[in-house]
Amino acid sequence: MTRWIPVTMFLLSASPAFAAAGGQKAQASPVWREECSSCHVAYPPRLLPADSWRAVMAGLKTHFGTDASVDAKTASDIERFLVANAGMRPLRSMDGTPPLRITTTPWFLREHDEVPASTWKSAKVKSASNCTACHAGAEGDNFSDDSSGRSGGRR
Repeated sequence: MTRWIPVTMFLLSASPAFAAAGGQKAQASPVWREECSSCHVAYPPRLLPADSWRAVMAGLKTHFGTDASVDAKTASDIERFLVANAGMRPLRSMDGTPPLRITTTPWFLREHDEVPASTWKSAKVKSASNCTACHAGAEGDNFSDDSSGRSGGRR
């Protein structure tokens, strides 16, 4: 059993996604931050797996009801950054496709299970994807529960 520890540690430390998920923030891409935060929080890549980010980028023409198209080079640069810093665990929706919404991932649902449905619909919050309504540091990849009345660290 102990002989697997060094192998496991090596594999984990060699993964950029592990570094991003293990408390170190991904080196932010200025292109990603500028383009994505022009409409919403530039969601940290670690919150979705690589397959999800590929699917999100492939659907920019109809990005959650909005045309978020960018030129091919910009799209390639953003996708490369997202995939390189994506979460480690592959996830699948009930239909077998990668989830496109962070708010549908098991992590998000578990972290927000105590939030009443009325909160998501309140004038302040409006939707579960409005991270900054409850997490003042969300723009900087800090999702501590600072504004929600709970205590906790970066997720």
